[in-house]
Amino acid sequence: MSGPTTRVLAALELLQSHRQISGAELAERLEVDRRTVRRYIAVLEELGIPVTTEQGRYGGYSLVAGFKLPPMMFTDEETLAIALGLLAARQLGLAAYAPAIAGVEAKLERVMPDNLKRRVRAVRDTTRVILPRGEPSLDDHALLTLTSAAEDSQRVAFRYHSPDRGMIDRIIDPYGVVFRQGRWYVIGFCHLRQAMRSFRLDRIDQVQACPETFRRPADFDPATFLQDSLSSWGQDHEVSVLLHTDRRTLSALGTFIPECSGQFEAHEDGLLMNTYTDSLEWFAWWLSQLPVRFTILAPEGLKEALRRHAQTLLAAC
Repeated sequence: MSGPTTRVLAALELLQSHRQISGAELAERLEVDRRTVRRYIAVLEELGIPVTTEQGRYGGYSLVAGFKLPPMMFTDEETLAIALGLLAARQLGLAAYAPAIAGVEAKLERVMPDNLKRRVRAVRDTTRVILPRGEPSLDDHALLTLTSAAEDSQRVAFRYHSPDRGMIDRIIDPYGVVFRQGRWYVIGFCHLRQAMRSFRLDRIDQVQACPETFRRPADFDPATFLQDSLSSWGQDHEVSVLLHTDRRTLSALGTFIPECSGQFEAHEDGLLMNTYTDSLEWFAWWLSQLPVRFTILAPEGLKEALRRHAQTLLAAC
């Protein structure tokens, strides 16, 4: 979980963006209980932030009239872009960063004019970004540490929990981080294997930055490397699906996966998709979202996964 300082600052931003906000709403937005909210309010008061409290059914917390921190200014387009990005970030399984996301949203609402504020709230209320649910993390701060290390070209050390080989200490030069099919991966040069490797973040803990630095290869694309490496792994599943549609219709779909765009072949009954996946269950879920007819040609395991998914949906009815 994130530290209390982040949550206290997020509470301050929520107070600044609301004339008055109830303890229940603060607790929900910060993902804490009401008692913790009262503790955060006490911390703000100790820091000299003038918070008033009104008891009763319609009570809540508010800042003294006229108290404002200097705002950050954004254009209309920048504000909408950030709002959409935060909407997507909530779907990535980053539980540790929920208070930070709430804090940024509150900052945006504080500096927006009323008409733009209404538009952004409408986006939040009416728009949904459906992404695969992320795997639970062993280390809540691994993503932040790894992205910072990749940006600074700084070597990192961590423990990797392999399902086949158990726990292994690794030291890598992180070239980039990729989110794919519900999982985060870090890609880089592994000093143990003396080769390029990709590692799932849900199997990583005790991530620490090392003093050594490295030089990242020019024009290296971590997403392309991950796709190629997953396609070459023996445990991956080769998939063949016939989509009964055309390229124009397919490219217009919101659930279309861009990295598969080069793997469609023209067929008399539509488009033939030949690709790989490391999760038949996820691929069955993705197929079920497509608003076009399709026929699974291979493998049999994908057909079974889709049958199980369909039975789950039927049971819900």
